[in-house]
Amino acid sequence: MNEETTKNAGIRGTIDLAPRDPPSISDLTDRVHLLPCSIKLDGPSEISHYFKPRDTEVVVDGLSVKEAYFRGRKLLGATVPIPEGFKGYVLDKKKLKKGKITESLEGDFGQWESRAEFGNITYWNHDTHPSADDPLLRCFHWFSVADALHKPITTEELASYSTASEKAQT
Repeated sequence: MNEETTKNAGIRGTIDLAPRDPPSISDLTDRVHLLPCSIKLDGPSEISHYFKPRDTEVVVDGLSVKEAYFRGRKLLGATVPIPEGFKGYVLDKKKLKKGKITESLEGDFGQWESRAEFGNITYWNHDTHPSADDPLLRCFHWFSVADALHKPITTEELASYSTASEKAQT
């Protein structure tokens, strides 16, 4: 591949997380739920009439278990904070100004902007208690792995590793 092909390869798009006027960004902390199903509706719904989570007295792996029913199916879940230093965002496709023409390129996923943010998420399982082994909680561990991989190494740390390595070989 030449440099031009490499530079233009891949998926393109932008996400704008810049702060907006306070009234335009909602704080959805304690109101974001990850359900183990697919709902084919994109729009407002009176969900609070049908989906009524309640706290139970059960604690598993340090997680306070909640219970709810959705379309007759029992769900068990827990509310977990988004890891420190991170935020959750609800994204919306950016609306273009009238009269502006955009060309859709192959692999172009457009422009997105933050509509709301949240500091925790309640995730739900079918009939099984939430645990530290659940995929959502396990994926949060990758933040510390990514941080360790991308953290700059100081000259002192490099010298210390070299010295330790030399001692181990002798």
